[in-house]
Amino acid sequence: MAELAALEDPRIREVNEKHGDDHGVNLSKLRALAKRLKTRQELARQLWETADTAARLLAILICRPKAFERDELDVMLREARTPKVHDWLVNYVVKKNAYSEELRLTWYADPDPVVASAGWALTTERVAKKPEGLDLAGLLDVVEAGMKDAPDRLQWAMNNCLAQIGIDHAEHRARAIDIGERLQVLKDYPTSPNCTSPFAPTWITEMVRRQHAK
Repeated sequence: MAELAALEDPRIREVNEKHGDDHGVNLSKLRALAKRLKTRQELARQLWETADTAARLLAILICRPKAFERDELDVMLREARTPKVHDWLVNYVVKKNAYSEELRLTWYADPDPVVASAGWALTTERVAKKPEGLDLAGLLDVVEAGMKDAPDRLQWAMNNCLAQIGIDHAEHRARAIDIGERLQVLKDYPTSPNCTSPFAPTWITEMVRRQHAK
């Protein structure tokens, strides 16, 4: 904890706080610390229990993803209120855990929009890598009905799913683009030069163009 405190940079904290993250640690330095520590599951659990954001990020980097039980991950996800901890937990831990599909179904229908966004993130992963058994048309129905007025983090996760369906599944592409055009979600999102807009019609069109250009 002392070492993490020494890595604190007020300027980094100021930037992170604009995005809802309450830490000021340079992530490259955090990764270097994790590399030195290597995998240490018990230490990871202790770091998580501190409830400190930087400590939890480090915990995620040094944990053994497959060692967590289903209920343990459910509690951790509900405790992970800052965006970076939430995203890393889903992407670095839950996706590699045997209970990921069970948790996807549990979280997807959760009344808490932040928890539901984790379910949508896992659904997007399945759309891309293992779409068999998913009702893609049904997912588009849910996006069409609920994305426009969804809270920010849930809206972002639903938009990712919409784009992924359009990118990977040609038979649903026209409808995905049409939904994006009508809902206008993230159309004016500030995008850096050389980056693709998260506006689904633009995103889908660009990624399909790149696929065909290969």
